[in-house]
Amino acid sequence: MKKSVKLIVKGTVQGVFYRQFCKENADKLGVNGFIRNLENGDVEVVLEGNNDEVDMMIKLCKQGPKHAQIRDVEVEEKKWSGEFKDFRILRF
Repeated sequence: MKKSVKLIVKGTVQGVFYRQFCKENADKLGVNGFIRNLENGDVEVVLEGNNDEVDMMIKLCKQGPKHAQIRDVEVEEKKWSGEFKDFRILRF
């Protein structure tokens, strides 16, 4: 089964290698999508892939790298699009 979600990650998630952490794990798990910083200090993550791998990425996003301090993660189920061919770090 395929799954697509959008996450908004709140807390200390910018300047702590959070995006790189997510990219490395998404590549290992074969999950596609993107991650980007938002102007308000949050991070947006869009994930597409197999159910189990996307669920594992959600867990990893809630955990973050060593110096991240995650306050909250909003998870929104999305309609599967299959538009992503890899996982990318987007810049402003």
